[in-house]
Amino acid sequence: MKRKDLQGWLYGAPESGQEHREAVNSLNLPAAGPGSRARLGRRVIALFIDWWASWLIAYLIFGDSPFGALGVFAVENLVLTATVGATFGQRLCSMTLVRLVDLGAASAGTPRRPGIGFVPALVRTVLLCLVIPAVVWDADGRGLHDKAAGTVLLRRR
Repeated sequence: MKRKDLQGWLYGAPESGQEHREAVNSLNLPAAGPGSRARLGRRVIALFIDWWASWLIAYLIFGDSPFGALGVFAVENLVLTATVGATFGQRLCSMTLVRLVDLGAASAGTPRRPGIGFVPALVRTVLLCLVIPAVVWDADGRGLHDKAAGTVLLRRR
């Protein structure tokens, strides 16, 4: 991690898009379109879809339990990201979760297995449920929960 990555939030947005271009190029992702990093708007919409679906399921099963929705949300995230690589909301918003080690294989045309696996999904889910790691991100736009799990959320279309 470079010093400019840590001091970026103190000084606000850069005057030019140079830092953004460098960050996108550090992941070797296209700047826009399919295969590019999912932007904040899509991520927030997917999060709301997942949260409301989890709340509805928890309400139907547990009634008015204070932690029921969080439990259903955690289970949904863990199971779906580990097995198919996207939650219900992410799939509706045309996003997929990919491990960084699979990025090179995907660009070379090698088929990758669906999902990200149990351990990265568990790390990502626990940190996502803690909220703070999900709302703090670095220069390349990945939340701390994605960095810890070694994943990136990409656009499918």
